[in-house]
Amino acid sequence: MRRMTATDTPQLGADPAVVGPYLARVLDAPAWQDCTVTLIAGGKSNLTYRVDSAAGSAVLRRPPLGHVLPTAHDMRREYRVMTALVDTPVPVPRTLHLCEDADVLGQPFYVMERVEGLICRDALPAGYADTPAERRAVGEGLVSVLADLHSVDPASVGLSEFGRPDGYLARQINRWVKQWDATRIEGVDGLDPLARDLANSVPATQRNTIVHGDYRLDNTMLHPTEAGRIAAVLDWEMSTLGDPMADLGILLVYWSEASDGGDRDMGAVVKSATALEGFPTRAQVAELYAARTGLDLEPLPWAVAFGFFKLAVVCAGIVARVRGGAMVGSGFDGIQDRIAPLVELGRATLADRTVH
Repeated sequence: MRRMTATDTPQLGADPAVVGPYLARVLDAPAWQDCTVTLIAGGKSNLTYRVDSAAGSAVLRRPPLGHVLPTAHDMRREYRVMTALVDTPVPVPRTLHLCEDADVLGQPFYVMERVEGLICRDALPAGYADTPAERRAVGEGLVSVLADLHSVDPASVGLSEFGRPDGYLARQINRWVKQWDATRIEGVDGLDPLARDLANSVPATQRNTIVHGDYRLDNTMLHPTEAGRIAAVLDWEMSTLGDPMADLGILLVYWSEASDGGDRDMGAVVKSATALEGFPTRAQVAELYAARTGLDLEPLPWAVAFGFFKLAVVCAGIVARVRGGAMVGSGFDGIQDRIAPLVELGRATLADRTVH
């Protein structure tokens, strides 16, 4: 991690010589004046920093450096939904301040409390959830929090105007088709037919709810000592009002199983710790969710197929940007090889109405 001090340059995105005095003023706490700033997560997504001072610790989120699309990396959206959810059963960090003045750090940003916990992707830390029963509890905790989110009445928390739920799934298809059109690469033949099949079979929405937009294991923080308790749900930049099946669908797209092979294995952009012994299977996740929410799972295969389509478009976009020299660093090898299996998974899921 990169620790910044007051001698560093502001181009790093959160100059402590600016952040400290600003927080001291807006939080009415002079002890924030002298602070250190540590980059926790960076890249092409939003940048996340830990801010430490005599006043305590906090987390600062801002868009990436450089050009940002007007509708992307919406700090106001993240801040608004977390602020609204703070006293609900959905665990979120408590928000502290939203800065909409781009002159301060070059982009709007917000500050929230720092939550203690673990962010896990393809593995669990040694000594954490070592038993199958504990891993089962982690899986059930993830499902329970998603069900809790989808049970929150948007109007009751001031989010009745947070999105346009009517026609949400159809608009999602149109949005991601446009994304594909903007980043087309050679050698991908199946995305267009899959998009057409999805557009021609959009299911009816049973219920409109708050949706996270990218709900998966590594967008949550696990409680550091209580396996099965979710300490916080993070990364709300794609949240809106819409069909909750879209959230369950993308969760299952990223949910690995130990027995996965074939296209599931070849299309896995990132392996998930859910493949470890004890975690519920994808079918069990769906059943747990249905039992908690009362929703019919009939539309779920469509939502999973759409999730595969969306992830394939994301991979194509990465390939296009790498080829154009717009992405630097490592970790992009083999991304193009994931696209065809993802398309096939989407096609098969839609065709046989079974979650693969």
